[in-house]
Amino acid sequence: MRLVDSHCHLNADRFEDDVEAVLERARTAGVERILVPGWNVASSRRALALVKRFEWLDAAVGVHPHDAAKVDDAGWRMIEGWAVDARVRAIGETGLDYDRVFSPIPDQHENLRRNLRLALETVKPAILHVRSKPGASDAQDAMLDELRRAEVGGAAWVATFGDRPPAVLHSFSGSVEFARAALDLGLAVSISGLAFRRGEESTAAVVPLVPNDRLLVETDSPFLAPPGAPRSRNEPEWVRVSAGWVAERRSEDPEAVGPSLVAAYDRLLRA
Repeated sequence: MRLVDSHCHLNADRFEDDVEAVLERARTAGVERILVPGWNVASSRRALALVKRFEWLDAAVGVHPHDAAKVDDAGWRMIEGWAVDARVRAIGETGLDYDRVFSPIPDQHENLRRNLRLALETVKPAILHVRSKPGASDAQDAMLDELRRAEVGGAAWVATFGDRPPAVLHSFSGSVEFARAALDLGLAVSISGLAFRRGEESTAAVVPLVPNDRLLVETDSPFLAPPGAPRSRNEPEWVRVSAGWVAERRSEDPEAVGPSLVAAYDRLLRA
């Protein structure tokens, strides 16, 4: 099966000693593309170093909501400088996290806004992390408010991105209503091992709603291991589990889904 991993933190410390072996296993499993997102200055620098070593990888640079209050102006200027590099295909990972709140919520919102501005300026889609506490939807509601505030889906974004998605909801979490609203704004949706966890059952109903050219899969390695993968460290090879699950939810042949996933990745990140 042809595969992509649209969100994989190979720049995390847990891959430092054996990244070559991890990538070899991914290749054997059929993975053709991997996006390596940064979450702060140091990890964004490591993402760029990785794509320099392995030309079939792509990088994203940005600031995660957990680090929103930790990156100073000098650090942000470094992110802005790296964002214009041709090897950088997206901005992020950014977003809102109302679950753990490692950075104050007002700082998360300001951080999200500057990442969205950078996405528009560089014509590179934003990678969006959105999490609420179990049973809540306040982060999803706030994300829609921020996207509308930034006029995502409006004339300026359409003129810049054309029919390409201006952002992707990474490791989707939320209701069908949230998904529909995000799709109406032109966003893409990426499915991870989170879909298998208790409380995320709505994702099964979301998957059939997403157009083929806006549907992605990911591991979010080293996190969110799907069933069958080692819980100690997820790896990009295990994206095949989520891809197979997506094919089942859409009543499609897994072999037919693969080329669609690759095409959607290329449309989003390599156009």
